[in-house]
Amino acid sequence: MRALLQRVTRAPGGRRGKWLVLAAWLIVAVALGPLAGKLGDVEDTSANAFLPRGAESARVNTELEKFRTDTVMPAVVVYTGEGAEAKAAADRTAFAQFVPTGEEISRPLPSDDGEALMTVVPLDTEDDLTGRIDELRKIAGATAPPGVDIEVGGPAGSLTDQVAVFDGLDSTLLLATALVVAVLLLITYRSPVLWLLPLLAVGFAAVLTQVTTYLLAKHAGLPVDPQSAGVLMVLVFGVGTDYALLLIARYREELHRHADRHEAMRIALGRSGPAILASAGTIAVGLACLAFADINSSRSLGLVGAIGVVCGFLAMVTVLPALLVITGRWVFWPFVPRHGTPARKERTVWSRIGTAVARRPRWSWMMSVAATGVLALSAAGIGMGLTQAEMFQDKPESVVAQERISAHYPSGASDPAKIVTRTGQAAEVRAAAATVDGVARVEKAADRTPDGELTTLSVVLADAPDSQAAKDTIDELRDAVHAVSGSGALVGGTTAQTLDTQRAADRDLTTVIPIVLLVVLGVLIWLLRALVAPLLLLATVVLSYFAALGASNLLFEHVLGFAGVDWSIPLMGFVFLVALGIDYNIFLMHRVKEEAARLGHSRGVLEGLTSTGGVITSAGIVLAATFAVFAGLLLVTMAQMGVLVGIGVLLDTFLVRTVLVPALALDLGRWFWWPGRLFHRVAERGRDAAGGPASSSARDRAHEPA
Repeated sequence: MRALLQRVTRAPGGRRGKWLVLAAWLIVAVALGPLAGKLGDVEDTSANAFLPRGAESARVNTELEKFRTDTVMPAVVVYTGEGAEAKAAADRTAFAQFVPTGEEISRPLPSDDGEALMTVVPLDTEDDLTGRIDELRKIAGATAPPGVDIEVGGPAGSLTDQVAVFDGLDSTLLLATALVVAVLLLITYRSPVLWLLPLLAVGFAAVLTQVTTYLLAKHAGLPVDPQSAGVLMVLVFGVGTDYALLLIARYREELHRHADRHEAMRIALGRSGPAILASAGTIAVGLACLAFADINSSRSLGLVGAIGVVCGFLAMVTVLPALLVITGRWVFWPFVPRHGTPARKERTVWSRIGTAVARRPRWSWMMSVAATGVLALSAAGIGMGLTQAEMFQDKPESVVAQERISAHYPSGASDPAKIVTRTGQAAEVRAAAATVDGVARVEKAADRTPDGELTTLSVVLADAPDSQAAKDTIDELRDAVHAVSGSGALVGGTTAQTLDTQRAADRDLTTVIPIVLLVVLGVLIWLLRALVAPLLLLATVVLSYFAALGASNLLFEHVLGFAGVDWSIPLMGFVFLVALGIDYNIFLMHRVKEEAARLGHSRGVLEGLTSTGGVITSAGIVLAATFAVFAGLLLVTMAQMGVLVGIGVLLDTFLVRTVLVPALALDLGRWFWWPGRLFHRVAERGRDAAGGPASSSARDRAHEPA
């Protein structure tokens, strides 16, 4: 694999190869670029795109496709205040233009307390549902009498408000992420030109990613939803920039050692390429492990994210080196790396940190573990689950409508549960459902399939659709209707979907996490040719994850005011943080391994930390900042994921990689590399030239066999 990588990476830095590589990418961008804008055409926005595979609620949605009304979704208009009757009657007439043929708008239904009216407007989901809801809201809001409040909600209103969160998400995130990355690159390189090259390379990667994702979704059934499509570009920018920073830092080092920039790039690629490959492989395979998840949106995010990482890797080891060699040394202006000059100062902040850690390595790693452990304790009291009203940072109109309905009607009136049953047993199923505690009523009207074999029943729950009491009612309702022999009854609807998703999230945690850990461990063993070091590195990243989860929970609860944590966050956060967090350990330990073979273990650890300190810190800040873009989104789930990943990356960058891992390596001595070849080859060479104390050398000698 390494020999193949070395042969592949010669081309971008070659005198002719650089032009061929650039030409190839330009041809790809021009020829396939138009397809990149079509990713939205293959996004799945149906309810099943966010539900578990095989869940009963998902099966209900599939069965509903057999009904004539399968494309109908109700909007619910709620009127409160004196004088609402005339307005509701006038609106009912105006709403008629949007109702599909064969459907009818309900008459305004008064609440038992006489303080509210509710009109149900059926809408065709195959039409422009968002546009129809906007029209309804415009009509309802026009000429409203003083003192009358009108809100449009129900399933159609709720779906429209959720879609609005993702509307324009790709372009907004892309612009915000590009701006953040550009600013950070300018600060990092302090060059008016160099920062453009990583952004240009990431742009090529973004085009390839979108085209690949579109083609696989269209022709190979790759699941893509608005959430995964939005995260995709942020991931490509963050990971791609990380690889660019690592490669450029190594290239700049080699430019100080070699007069020929082509030779400098060949060596830089040959030495940093395995670390970049291992990193990309770890992240891609780790994300791909989400294919084992039951929840379709998790599977989509994992598979789409893996494609983005692979495309980012390809761009950073091909077109970026070509661009760097074509532009030459001047692109680093005003800090041009001259041949024969030192690559860096003798004493840097990272060499001083390494020296401090080397003086008391055991104390350093124990204090690091204690600090992360304290943060991790905060995750113990985490509150899981968000109601529909808590899913948005700003309360949308559909949530206000649901609150008004809950105040004046049975809470589930606007969003009843759905039962699909065989027509012959429909009466028995209706009777069984009516006996369940928590069921307010079973609607009399029922729909049948054209062949008459299946019937749907609407069940109004007494409690709010997203409450725990409503979920308990769904369980009892399922038990009751399943007991009707020969009915084949299934219970679905919004409450059932929430319940199924919650339980699937718990199953996914116990299924996906062990797979991810085994995959990451395998990559680390392959890269480091050892067992102790990979196990310790994996343990540090897991500890960092729990610390990030605890710190995020404190922010969610006491600063951001979130009511809880969405069920999808622990798994999404774990996969992203383990895959991305191990990234920096790979960068560090690959360099440490190289230096340890040359200088000895302790000096190798300190030299590796000094050499990679600046670039990994810059990479961590860039990646954390890109994910922090999510924190400003209206959807709480996206904001929580951005905060969790951002905090976790910063912990890995500034504590785990800077202090904890080097301290563990120094404390264990050459046993850190057991049982690999380096364990047998490494020998201390006296007092460390980097300032390490004699105790470090003595400790390593004490570990050597007699």
